[in-house]
Amino acid sequence: MKAAACLIACVLLALPASAQEVKWNFDKLAAKASDTVDVSLSGGLLRLATKFLSDDDKDEAQVKKLVGGLKGIYVKSFEFKNPGEYTAADLESFRAPLHSPGWERIVGTHSTTDGETVEVYVKNEGKNITGLAIIASEPKELTLVNIVGPIDLDSLSQLGGHFGIPEVETEKKK
Repeated sequence: MKAAACLIACVLLALPASAQEVKWNFDKLAAKASDTVDVSLSGGLLRLATKFLSDDDKDEAQVKKLVGGLKGIYVKSFEFKNPGEYTAADLESFRAPLHSPGWERIVGTHSTTDGETVEVYVKNEGKNITGLAIIASEPKELTLVNIVGPIDLDSLSQLGGHFGIPEVETEKKK
């Protein structure tokens, strides 16, 4: 998933976004998964969490500013004991809401070597991007991300390591 994380970071650093929550049903996969991670942070919880970040630390202050206007961060990850425990139909059930008007897939990658696929979708409303959804799959793992609310995507990588979001390595411009 390292390549996927780098790709996601590059895409996220290039886009402006606002708010559009995606409604996904996880019940079927949760029953099949051997391990599940669920991060559901509403706007109120995010604002509460930022109170523990320091204004004196540059990185923490930037995260605090970025998170301040968010309505939510939702991450759901499923790990399976064996490949094939989730199907193409399961994946399509997560893509289906992203086929509605306004949603557009802007990144799609697939590796035949390790079976990893990453898709990044945005919802356009006028000149604004108002939704962001990521579907990352491997033969034994599936991760879905939805970030809701107006955000500065130039700063989005700063969320890595905070609020249960994994750190993403990005190359700084010289």
